[in-house]
Amino acid sequence: MSNARTDASRTVPSTRGVVYMHCCPSAIAPHVEWALAGVLGRRARLDWTGQPVAPMHLRAEATWTASVGTGARLAASLRAWPMLVFEVTEDATSISDGERLAYVPGRGFHRSTVSVNGDVVVGEERLRGLLGRARTAEEYQHGLAELLGSAWDAELEPYRIGGDGAPVTLLHQVV
Repeated sequence: MSNARTDASRTVPSTRGVVYMHCCPSAIAPHVEWALAGVLGRRARLDWTGQPVAPMHLRAEATWTASVGTGARLAASLRAWPMLVFEVTEDATSISDGERLAYVPGRGFHRSTVSVNGDVVVGEERLRGLLGRARTAEEYQHGLAELLGSAWDAELEPYRIGGDGAPVTLLHQVV
């Protein structure tokens, strides 16, 4: 099977995604590469460029191909450096939803389920929970914005724009 990896008695399909390292102090860049390599099982060399939004900081993008769940493991490997600003995406497969994990210092992580076309999907139970908690239209609106990750998107957007046209590195997990 060229598109899957066997773990003990089960087959785990591979998927792909992107690590968007939006803002990284230059001294931390090698550590980021080591953290990604530790998850992927191979060397990870990113093509770092300046981040116009944050002078003296770097940015990089890297696509990856690996087993389902790698996106969360990549994001977890980066949390050792709370000054980083990043997003990790993982595409959906036949057995899993897609997801986006965004990290902003001071705000922490936001994890979203993502549809094939890139829309954030909010599950029924999360919406029912919000309906049960919200007492006013404003509380509902605030809760819905929280479920969608609107505050994270607002903080990340200047960094995203700063990366338009930047080079992308290809990373693959050793299978």
